[in-house]
Amino acid sequence: MVSSTNDDDAWRAIVENYGERAAIDPADDPAGAAAAEEPAPVWSSWDSGDAGGSGEIVDVPDRDLPDLDLPDPEDRFVPPTPPPLPRPPRDRLLAWVGLFGSPLVLLVCLLLGIDLPPIIGYALVGGFVGGFLYLVFRMPREPGDPFDDGARL
Repeated sequence: MVSSTNDDDAWRAIVENYGERAAIDPADDPAGAAAAEEPAPVWSSWDSGDAGGSGEIVDVPDRDLPDLDLPDPEDRFVPPTPPPLPRPPRDRLLAWVGLFGSPLVLLVCLLLGIDLPPIIGYALVGGFVGGFLYLVFRMPREPGDPFDDGARL
């Protein structure tokens, strides 16, 4: 078991040096030689007299940036062309046109103030109702896979 005095001494050292830079012996620091060659940028004081401070860089040494390994544009992934959209059978296409097209025609005529003859209005309403009923009655009664509950991840 570790004694509590060692822990207390360690915590006391941490608290005493909080916010200060730890002193490192140059012999123990393997990166010390590299850090000594390249000076760090000097930032101006944030408390420069004005309320916001200037925050400008006073002196930044020129550094050689490493060459970045950018991928060739020829090596990037190009997805294959998608297959064409499936075409519905004519009866189902006519039902979809009746379901969405009839209200659209009625709405446009209402907004533009076009008076339709009553027979055309009844035909559009009938196309909407007929398309809806046709699509509902043509829906499959059972799922394609009886063990599939519909959840997808």
